[in-house]
Amino acid sequence: MSSDTAPEEGLTPDQLAAFQRDGYLIIPDALSPSTVSSLLAETQRLLDTLDLSTHPLTRFRTGGETGDDHVGDDYFLSSGDKIRFFLEDDAFDSSGNLIKPKHRAVNKIGHYLHVLSPPFASLLSGSDNEGMKASPAAVARSLGFTDPRVLQSMVICKQPEIGGAVPPHMDSTFLYTDPPSAVGFWYALEDATLENGCLSFLPGSHRWAPVEKRLVRKDAEIKDGKGTEMVANQGSKFPKGEGYGEELQNENGQAEYVSGEVKAGSLVLIHGNLLHKSEKNTSQKGRIIYTFHIIEGAEGFEYDKRNWLQPPAEGFTALYG
Repeated sequence: MSSDTAPEEGLTPDQLAAFQRDGYLIIPDALSPSTVSSLLAETQRLLDTLDLSTHPLTRFRTGGETGDDHVGDDYFLSSGDKIRFFLEDDAFDSSGNLIKPKHRAVNKIGHYLHVLSPPFASLLSGSDNEGMKASPAAVARSLGFTDPRVLQSMVICKQPEIGGAVPPHMDSTFLYTDPPSAVGFWYALEDATLENGCLSFLPGSHRWAPVEKRLVRKDAEIKDGKGTEMVANQGSKFPKGEGYGEELQNENGQAEYVSGEVKAGSLVLIHGNLLHKSEKNTSQKGRIIYTFHIIEGAEGFEYDKRNWLQPPAEGFTALYG
């Protein structure tokens, strides 16, 4: 679902209504061409710094259909205040040898780019991006956030030929607050197409799909204290407010996933409870994007201490002020 252009002050009433109805919103040309070029150049600079001789060769796994096979080593779990590199599963042969050059082997770079990388940090304030549409702060205000906090920023490289598929999921499973509050900001730095594995969305599913499971750190007293696991969600399964509930699923009928092809520079907003996915990239064209999430940091919203991603010493980054 494409939308009309958002002004600097935030989302238009029509855009806000569309996001609330569908759970996602595409804003074309949210980033200027010069900003896109700057962020791609920064991505390449970061890839140049990767030293595979000292890297643990951590592969990023999305967990598969059950979510049980998710990446969870210390390199991953301690990345909340660092810039780290995670590799594609298919960049290795059956014997575990890397068979792709490093620039074509990285699945993603994360998770503190919004603080440690000046070009990516500038997106939060809108600086160095003349003509930016719908700055993150303006969008957050439009969505009613009181104290939005930024977390899990990352570049995702949907590599040519091997870029892995991501099964249907909701972001609140991984960035859980009680009640759920996560919203994803997903910026295309290259064209995302059906051919190279663009996103697909199940429109309206955020209103009826509950947060049934959560990705958490394993309990050190019960297990080996390392890694992650999926557990049943014992907290709130829907955000605050009216218009949410499993009974609404019947209204959805036989809804199908809708592809979200976008041009470089587009912003896609994604509700934390929205079911979305992407297919494997079997083409010769890569698909680099930048994404981060915000959660509500105000009183009445609890960020669980079992979540895989834990805040740095200074806390998650405040978007306002």
